[in-house]
Order: sequence, then structure tokens, then C-alpha cells
Amino acid sequence: MRQHPSKKIIGAKSRELLGKRVVLCITGSVAAVRSPEIARELMRRGADVYAIMTQSAQKIIHPFVMEWATGNPVVTELTGKIEHVELVGEHSGNADMVLIAPATANTISKIASGIDDTTVTTVASTAIGAQVPIIIVPAMHSSMYNHFMIKKNIEKLLAQKIEFVKPRMEEEKAKIAETEEIIAAVANKLLEEKNLLGKRFLVTSGRTIEHIDSLRVITNRSSGKMGTAIAEEAQNRGAEVTFVCGLEGIIPDYAKKVLRAETADDMLHIVKEELKTGNYDVVVAVAAVTDWKMEKPYTGKVSTRKFPSLTLKLKSTPKIVDEVKKILPGALLVVFRAEFDVSDEELVDSAYKRLKQANADLVVGNDISRKGAGFGTDTNEVFIIDKKKTINHVPLNSKHFIAKKVLDAIASLFT
Repeated sequence: MRQHPSKKIIGAKSRELLGKRVVLCITGSVAAVRSPEIARELMRRGADVYAIMTQSAQKIIHPFVMEWATGNPVVTELTGKIEHVELVGEHSGNADMVLIAPATANTISKIASGIDDTTVTTVASTAIGAQVPIIIVPAMHSSMYNHFMIKKNIEKLLAQKIEFVKPRMEEEKAKIAETEEIIAAVANKLLEEKNLLGKRFLVTSGRTIEHIDSLRVITNRSSGKMGTAIAEEAQNRGAEVTFVCGLEGIIPDYAKKVLRAETADDMLHIVKEELKTGNYDVVVAVAAVTDWKMEKPYTGKVSTRKFPSLTLKLKSTPKIVDEVKKILPGALLVVFRAEFDVSDEELVDSAYKRLKQANADLVVGNDISRKGAGFGTDTNEVFIIDKKKTINHVPLNSKHFIAKKVLDAIASLFT
């Protein structure tokens, strides 16, 4: 039988997923319009994709669209062919993964409760019983995502080693994650890159603050997204992570230990105490530590009526990364260097200078003035540089993809 024309794109970008079979389950979220794109990107990386649709999903996109996208027949109902068993049952020819994208609150709760009354929930139930890996990609209104029972059900599924790709919280919605992030999660799971198994990581992330008075602070605009992505990627590869972050840091799933730091001095103290245990193999310093602090903060609230103008006397905060090798010389040290509106050459030179100052093993440099690469974005563009000044430029991509490249560089130092 002649191959479906759509399958000609399989392996067009890479062959990393060649031979892998992914069951893409689609539920009744408006984000179902993204499912064809997700399927096609998986195929471009080598995967063969089979779509499963609920009745609600079929009201948003037609099954013909998914048949066109994947080149395979679409399962819209379960028949005497027992499609769910054929695809993910406990036998040698079953699929390699179930990806539920998008997943509604209803579907998540049903799976967590063992209910299988739709095509997707029955496939999920069968996959759980056959120990086929499952990744769930939620998409719903933020009020639903924040419901305590949805949170509890997600935690229940996480405890069963079912993985989630977190939504983007925008416009009061828990929007489906970016396609690149979803593809990276699938690739990580399918390829099982456990090249950091047993390694202990200390990751600093987020921003610190310094007090002007009891109400006001000096800080920066770092979101902590890059540090969280680094920690999650390390965990995906088998590492045990201690996560040290500012008060507003985004906590990664499965972090072995989480420690909060408010000021630069707090973070310095925590990091030094952790390093003194001598148990860390890698320290990744992603945190945007505030560079200056008040010589003497005011007590209480400074009144603008009493002080219509105010001169602040500041002094520099300690450079935490400079202490790492002094305490734990055997650990690999990775530092981040942010610049603003510089050329590639200037950025590389500045980053490499920071590497030498901290006696680091790798430095990751980025220019926060560039579009899509600033604080708070979901994307970044970086230069990864080692002691020999070998330069790996990673063009603008998701922070999860950037984290993958940084962890590739770290893993290479252990080989």
C-alpha cells in the first residue's frame, strides 16, 4: 500500500525519534487547534504519530485534519478492534508514549480517579496498566487550573510518574505550552537521557532583593524561568537537585531540596553552608543576585513628605560564584553572564572574562536587550563557552531547549 503523502516529512528536521510511535490524545480544549502542529513537529523529528480524539475535541477540529497531519487513521471511538489495546496494551508492539495535548481539567481528573469513559481516558487507563509513559499538557482557564482539586489530581498523577508540561499563564488562562517545549519533553522521555544519573546539583535561581526601608526594595526583573528549566532538565537526566531561589522563584517539580533566600547575603550564606557538605558535583549559578545594597537600610517607612528627595548610599553585594571553588574545588561550576546591547564578540569576551574570574568550567552569556531574550521571557539566545573558549551559539529558542544545550555541555565534561 502506498505511503500517505504526509509521512514524507518524517525525519525532515532530525532522526532522533526515528522508530518511535507516539499516541497523541486530543481533548475538548480550544487548544486542540495546536494538535496538528504538535503532531507534525514530532514527525519532523522522526516519530510516527497516531491521533486519538474525544467527541468534544471533534467539535473543535475535524478528524480529517489529524489524519492529514499524521498520515494515520484517527481513532474517534473504540470498536471491536479494541484500538486502545492495539495501541498501548501490554504487548511487544505497543506505542512508546502517550501524549495528551491538550488535556482539559475534566480529563486530568478522570485519569487521576481511574475513570475511562472516553477514548482518551480509556487509552490513558490502558497505558498506565501497561506502563507506557504518559505526558500530559494541560490547557484551560486559570481559575480551573488553580482549583485545589485539579492541583491535587495533578499531584496524584505526578506521584505515579506521569509527567506534565506546565501551561503558560497568560491573559487569565493556563495556555498550552509552546510546541518546542512539548517536543523537548517528549524527546527527553523517549530518549531517556540519564547521562547525569546520581550527580548532585546545586542550582541558584530567581532574583534577590535588598531593603531600602521596611517597605521598599532594590531588585531586578529576573523571573527565575531559566533556573527552573535548568533544574528540571538536570532532574530529567537523573540528577538530584538542591534548588536555591529568591522569594518569587518558580519551584521545579521533584526538586530534592528547596531553599529560599531573600537577600544576596542570605543566598551567600545558604550556598556556602550547602557547599561545606562537600556532596555536590555541579553548581549552576543562574540567580540574578542584586548587585548593590544599602550601606544602612532605613527602619520603618521613609516618608515622602519628610524626604521629598532621597539620596541612597549603596555598596556592592558579595559575588557568590567567587566562593564556590574556594569551598568545593572539585565541583563543576557553571555561571551565567547577562549583558545589555553589546555585539556577539563583546558578549563572548565579557562572559569569558567572568568565567576566568570565578574559575568556572562553563559560562552562559546572553544579551537581555535582544528581542525575546530578556528577563521574564519564555525564550533566550545564549553563548555557551568553556575554559578553552570553545563557543557554542544557541539561537533564540525556548528556555527549556536552552537548558537542554547547557546540560549537554555539562554532561560532556563528565565523559
